[in-house]
Amino acid sequence: MSRQSISFTKPNDEWLKAQIDNEEYSSKSELVNDLIRQARKQHAQIDWLRAKLEKSERSGFKDDTKEQILKQSKSLLNG
Repeated sequence: MSRQSISFTKPNDEWLKAQIDNEEYSSKSELVNDLIRQARKQHAQIDWLRAKLEKSERSGFKDDTKEQILKQSKSLLNG
């Protein structure tokens, strides 16, 4: 594992210390690594959603009503 030296603003450092004091994490390193993992996971979810939206936009827009869309969705779910 690589070692890094980073500086925190006072409010961020106090928040980190509070998480450790609350025994949420055993060290700042563990907490920062967890925050990075969460950010990476969130980024992956955003990328997935963005790809889905782009695919939908490329397929064109429909003039279907809400009722028609609901009917189609139910039909697909029920086979």
